Amino acid sequence: MRACYDERIAAGLHDAIGDPRGLTVSVYWPFKGEPDLRPWMDQVRARGGRTALPVVVGKAQPLVFRLWAHGEPLERGVWNIPVPREGAPVAPDIVIAPVGGFDRAGFRLGYGGGFYDRTLAAQAKRPRIVGVGYAQAAIATIYPQPHDIPMDLVVTEAGPVMPER
Repeated sequence: MRACYDERIAAGLHDAIGDPRGLTVSVYWPFKGEPDLRPWMDQVRARGGRTALPVVVGKAQPLVFRLWAHGEPLERGVWNIPVPREGAPVAPDIVIAPVGGFDRAGFRLGYGGGFYDRTLAAQAKRPRIVGVGYAQAAIATIYPQPHDIPMDLVVTEAGPVMPER
């Protein structure tokens, strides 16, 4: 069932993003039951986009994004999540962020480290932020804090969710 949901999410991302040619899209390595978008990353590259993975460089520090393509070397990062072994940081045009929960205003719950919010706040140019998760992760509110940054869109297996602002 989850694989079917992940395919629906990937199709929704395809529709939401459109032509990725020339864009850098940061995805993530799936962790703790998050949607697995690794096959979709291959599709982005096949259509002329570049893909990157987020890398935790230190506690309470912004993430860095490094280019990565299927088959390139990875190493174990924080929480044993595979990350690109090497590469200079890149600034993604689109950040795909997994959600443990999301609300109608477009705010997300992650694992409590604040990495995505901290990173997005530090960006010179704000990328488009697309959350991905399962429809059952929708909640009334996450009670956002002043440092929380809303997403531009959330894509679930049930379709896209546009934040109410």
